[in-house]
Amino acid sequence: MKNVKLKRICLFVLSAVLATTPLFTACGTTEENTAAEYAGANVMDAATPSPVVDDVTVTEATGEFTVEVKPSAAEAAEASESGEGAGTAEIAQSDGVFRITAAGTYTFSGAYEGQILVEAGEEDEVVIELNGVTITCAVDSPIKVLQCASVEISAKSGTDNVVKDTRLTKTSDDETQGEAAIYAKADMKLKGTGTLVVTGGYNNGVQTTKDLTIQKLTLKATAYNNAIKGNDSVTVKSGKVIAISSNGDGVETQNTDADKNGNVRGDVLFTGGEIAVYAAGDGIQSAHDFTMRADDDGNEPSVSIYTGSYSEYTASSAKTTSYKGVKVQNTLNITAGTIAVNSYDDGLHADYGTAFTAGGKGEGTINISGGTVGVSVYAPQGKSTGGGPGGGGRPGGGGRPDWGGQQTVAGADAIHADYRLNVSGGVITVSSAYEGLEANVITVSGGRTYVYATDDGINACKGNETPQVNVTGGYLDVAVPTNGDTDGIDSNGTYTQTGGVVITRGPNNQNMAAIDANNSVRITGGTLIVLGYGRVTAGGSVKTYSPSLHSSGEHTVTIGGAQYTFRNESAYGRTTVYSDTTVSA
Repeated sequence: MKNVKLKRICLFVLSAVLATTPLFTACGTTEENTAAEYAGANVMDAATPSPVVDDVTVTEATGEFTVEVKPSAAEAAEASESGEGAGTAEIAQSDGVFRITAAGTYTFSGAYEGQILVEAGEEDEVVIELNGVTITCAVDSPIKVLQCASVEISAKSGTDNVVKDTRLTKTSDDETQGEAAIYAKADMKLKGTGTLVVTGGYNNGVQTTKDLTIQKLTLKATAYNNAIKGNDSVTVKSGKVIAISSNGDGVETQNTDADKNGNVRGDVLFTGGEIAVYAAGDGIQSAHDFTMRADDDGNEPSVSIYTGSYSEYTASSAKTTSYKGVKVQNTLNITAGTIAVNSYDDGLHADYGTAFTAGGKGEGTINISGGTVGVSVYAPQGKSTGGGPGGGGRPGGGGRPDWGGQQTVAGADAIHADYRLNVSGGVITVSSAYEGLEANVITVSGGRTYVYATDDGINACKGNETPQVNVTGGYLDVAVPTNGDTDGIDSNGTYTQTGGVVITRGPNNQNMAAIDANNSVRITGGTLIVLGYGRVTAGGSVKTYSPSLHSSGEHTVTIGGAQYTFRNESAYGRTTVYSDTTVSA
């Protein structure tokens, strides 16, 4: 074991509080759940996870800087068998740089002004253990990995660790400089049950040009540009992650070439942990896919995202053109977990047609089959680029401004897929948006979806196919203002319903309506409740009912023996119900 000594330091405390965003109340049933399961449910509370509070407090290390060196297990065994001693782990210190040149485990403690540099063999696996350190560097990345097969950086249990990049903000490209406070040109894993606070004053906070995995760690990464970036991929398995960007994106991937299995790189994957993102630009920007799902043990991720003016850390001089919650170039998949987005631009967004380096183009698809999703999209007065009169939620609700109080960003949708939006499960709550759900083809087959929007609640727009809204199951509750150029459900092609329960509200005239389609609105199964105007064609065993459900206040309706309770914040023109089963109020 080798020991190398150096320097000093002080106390560093970081703390702040994240407030929750109140959402709205609604209840009802779907074909998959009983009415009792929904009774009294506060849907928006369910859709808003307990936020990851920015309360990470660390004490900076002081005293001598030491390093313990151990060869890798394989090298130690090989050395022992050959009688060559302890193995080949190597580190040297010179001119403020600790240079690691071989595989092994290197445990650092204390305070150091300088750099840890890894230049090991291409097949070497390097482990850097942080055992209560403060590493500061003003000339390059404090931790920089130029060559090795993989690097693991571990914050040991019960320790506080600080890595600060104090360089001036990047103004031009310089290949000699590391792009982040922790920068690697190798697969990188950040782990441990300790705490790691990273500050990236030059450019990014944590970055690798390869794959980045975060596990168990309490990590707070603050950066001028991207807080966390894995060029090939970013995976969060567990732990507590806070990503803060004052001028850029929170979490980002970049590459779209093929991996060794022929798959397109650039994915972001969350399978557990508590993740909070505060970004001037996009909260999460994925070059390929974004996926939220449970891990093999059933653990699920909890995600909170604040972008643009809804991030308390956004610099007043920030110059960004995209403020989306989650933005992907291919597909966005949510099967489990909880995500709450407060964004200035689209909450969830999927691009179509992006050309990938590996070949092929982006699908522009969003799939939601489970979990809870809460989205609030709105812009403060004086910062809107257009759009209809906004609101911080339902009219007069939740302590937020009413419908005329703010302006939403033009075209800012809660959930927007350039091509397909598929909802087959989960709970989705849109408390504010210019348009709620928008895609070329929208298919709802399950789950519970609640939408409050200031333009169209649901919009099937022009694209690859004839615009379509297809409802085969699930529960869908849509509200828009009673005046203005708004539609509850608007398809530039067709609306077709064969199952499920749909409640849609809107103005009571032919031009602006509760439900509208350029071609046809047709129901052959399920239940469609129209509060306002709608020209609907009923087929099959569907009958028409006229209960009085359009006044403001709470209403309960019985559909086929199951009760559904919903609330109108405004009075609408009339009620028309189409259903293949008995309906009474």
